[in-house]
Amino acid sequence: MLNRILTALACSLLLVSCGEKPEDPTLVVGMELSYPPFEMSDQNNQPAGVSVDLAKALGEYLERPVRIENIAFAGLISSLKTGKIDLIISSMTATEERAQSIDFSDPYLETGLCLLVSKDSDIKSIEELDKAGNSVAVKQGTTGHLFAIDSIKQAQILPLEKETAAVVEVTQGKADAFIYDQMSTYRNWQRHPETTKPILAPFKTEHWAIGIRKGNEELLNSVNAFLSEYKQAGGFDELGDRYLSEEKKAFQEMGYPFFF
Repeated sequence: MLNRILTALACSLLLVSCGEKPEDPTLVVGMELSYPPFEMSDQNNQPAGVSVDLAKALGEYLERPVRIENIAFAGLISSLKTGKIDLIISSMTATEERAQSIDFSDPYLETGLCLLVSKDSDIKSIEELDKAGNSVAVKQGTTGHLFAIDSIKQAQILPLEKETAAVVEVTQGKADAFIYDQMSTYRNWQRHPETTKPILAPFKTEHWAIGIRKGNEELLNSVNAFLSEYKQAGGFDELGDRYLSEEKKAFQEMGYPFFF
């Protein structure tokens, strides 16, 4: 009898010895690796970019190893809700609609929606774009897409799966504009200066945040504490200098506030 009691006690203290696996400490972070310099793959096809470095720094703060899962942007929230990933760090805007499904950390970056238009276009604002006969490209699942659904009443909306496809619509004259964030719009203009121009003044301000499964208050509080300390320690300034030095200088020269 004594031996049975001792065995049961040992099993309760050491679950692994009784065939049960301990909880995996790995922090699984979901992002779509197609949005440089925030989320991308390096020359060795490994995750890289601002969000990857941010995820690794968070892992160090939490003392947990990090694994990056490359997931299409439109599937990130469902992956979080079903437990496939623990966090979303993928340049995701915290919106009221998304907050009905998941929780968000404190914001870590401010940006805004703006327009990429044809170089010969007379369009200078979202109001001028929204006219019968015009067409506007958007990337599916983004806040630009959601804005268009809610606010574009007369122009035709062209939802596309890839950012590159939306840019091509503008460069080839098939769409009058592409609604996207300021940083990407600036970069797409730099890639296609002969055929496009940016209208960088934002018509809607947005904030990016880390997505967390609802009910996980402990992780939410830890993420917020990390973001506060990381900002105070100059972590975001370092990321800006490392990945966005050209954009940082250009935005300052144009009079637009930089993001972090």
